[in-house]
Amino acid sequence: MPVSPWADKWDAAVGRPDTVVVANGDEGDPGSYADRLLMEEDPERVLAGLALACFACGARRGIVLVRSEYPKAMARLRQEVERATEAGDLALSAEEAGPRPFVEIVEGAGSYVAGEETALIARLEGARGCARPRPPYPTDHGLWDMPTVVNNVETLAAVPWIVAHGGASYARRGVPHETGTKLVCLSERFARPGAYEAELGTPVGEIVTRFGGGLKDGGEPVALQIGGPLGGFLAGTALDVPLTTAALAEHGAALGHAGMVAFDTAVDPHALLRHIWEFAADESCGACSPCRIGTRRGLALARGRTGPGESYEQLARLMGEASLCAFGRRVPAAVRSLARAYGPSLEAWDR
Repeated sequence: MPVSPWADKWDAAVGRPDTVVVANGDEGDPGSYADRLLMEEDPERVLAGLALACFACGARRGIVLVRSEYPKAMARLRQEVERATEAGDLALSAEEAGPRPFVEIVEGAGSYVAGEETALIARLEGARGCARPRPPYPTDHGLWDMPTVVNNVETLAAVPWIVAHGGASYARRGVPHETGTKLVCLSERFARPGAYEAELGTPVGEIVTRFGGGLKDGGEPVALQIGGPLGGFLAGTALDVPLTTAALAEHGAALGHAGMVAFDTAVDPHALLRHIWEFAADESCGACSPCRIGTRRGLALARGRTGPGESYEQLARLMGEASLCAFGRRVPAAVRSLARAYGPSLEAWDR
C-alpha cells in the first residue's frame, strides 16, 4: 500500500522532542467549505484525529488554527476541547500533557496564503503570514523552532476511521496510488450544490452529473474550476478525467480542496481571466519578487486591450520557476488551464 504524504510527515517527527501537530483549518479556497463542515458538524472527529496524530508523532501539544470567518467552527471546537478535557481525553495544560495531548484552538488571520504551512506557522508565532523558504522544513524547524507537523482538517478527520477499520479497508477505496475518498464541494450553479464524499479516481463528469445533477436550468458547463482559484480549469467537454492528483496534473489542473465551480455561456472568459489575476495580486503575501511583481504585471496585461504580448511568456516562466511558494508558481498554470479550457478566445494566454 502506498505511503501517504502525511505519513511521511509523521515519520519525520517521530521521536523528536517538543514536536507540535497543527490542524490547518484556515480554509481559504473560494468554493470550498469541507473543513468548515467538519469542524462545525463533527468537531469530536477532528480532535480525535488530531490526538491520534499527536500520539503517532509523540507530540504533547496540538493546535487547531481556524479561519477567522468561521466563528461557529471556533465555538464548536472550543466546546469539544472543554468536554474532552473534563472527560480526561485531553490534557489540562502543556505541563500535564503526555500520551493525552494539550490542545489549543487559535483564530486565523483571514489571509489566503496563510493556509500555506510555513505562512501558517509564521501567523501562529505572531508574525505576518508570509511563506518562508524551504529547507528547513517545518518537521525540522517549525513553530518556535520546534519540529512541527501540519495536516489539513480533512486529513485528520479521516484518521479515526482508518484506526478503527484498518488501513487496508481504507485503501480499498480509490485507486492504487491514490487511495481513499475526498470531500468535493459543488458550487451554487449546480442543480444540487453541496458537499459530497467521492472516491478518488471517480471521473469528474460523473461527480458533476451523479452528485451535482448537472447545472441548474439544464445548462451545460463551458469550463469547470477544480481545487480553488489557482487549482485549474477543465473544458466542459473534457470531464472524463479521474479525480486524482496525477490525472488532473496531466490536464494542467490540481486537486487541492477539490471544490468545483461551474461556468456556463453567461460568463465572459476575459472577465474570469481578470478575476484570477486580481485574486492573485490581492492575495500575494509579497514575500518574493516574482510573485509580488508578477501578479501585478499579469493583472495589468489582463486588463489591457492588446493581449499579453511576447513578454508574458517570460513572466509566466519566472513566476512558475522562481516564486517562493506554490501560490506564485500556480498562477501561470491556472491561467494556462483556463486558456486551454476556453480555446481560441484566450489562446494568447496558453504559454
